[in-house]
Amino acid sequence: MRTADVARATGYSVQQVRDLERLGVIPPAARSDNGYRSYTPLHVHALRAYRGLAGAVGPVEARRLLAELRTATIAEAAAAVDGAHARLAREREEALRAQRALRGIQAEEAGRDDDCMTITQLAEALGVRSSTLRFWEQEGLVLPERVTTLRARRYGPAAIGAARVVAALRAGGYGIPAVREVMGSLDGPDGPEDARRILRERLDRLAARSVALLRAGADLAAVVTAVDPTRGTPGPPE
Repeated sequence: MRTADVARATGYSVQQVRDLERLGVIPPAARSDNGYRSYTPLHVHALRAYRGLAGAVGPVEARRLLAELRTATIAEAAAAVDGAHARLAREREEALRAQRALRGIQAEEAGRDDDCMTITQLAEALGVRSSTLRFWEQEGLVLPERVTTLRARRYGPAAIGAARVVAALRAGGYGIPAVREVMGSLDGPDGPEDARRILRERLDRLAARSVALLRAGADLAAVVTAVDPTRGTPGPPE
């Protein structure tokens, strides 16, 4: 296949095909005696897989993952792809937890004393460092209660809920000023709706990324099962 053939089959331009080859997204094309590139159907599969992966995990991670798949064993490659699905699932669960936390904040449910958490417990529950919670406190995003003469932090239900919302927004790539605006607006008439809108948009983007990864599935399988002398694996379809 010529470069133009691959470009038509994948929706990339001729220059993009060459650039992606240079970046290692696809293996180097064979060269004829006159210097022309010669591609195979596997290059088409790799480029299509890259398009889906880039939409799901970003272009930098997609390049890294494709390079890993070309040299990994079948078991290792399958685990790597499973990992991408799992990361999306975790991000979705973070956003859903934030939605639930937001509903709890809006309901202003009174918590019992045993509903409280220490800074260590809350950090472990959110999967962040204690220093991150201290930073959020400094920024006015999550304000704990303070108890004992040692000024140990204690987080009640409202603070725990706020921390879940902040964690989800930060995981979604929102900067501190944007998060501060959302959290600060929760007391206003439109604040809760703004926060709900942001979380809905995040879930919509996660759904689009998941669909992109699903669409890349068949092409990823072709890359993973490509002929590799070190693996002795059957070749791809076509």
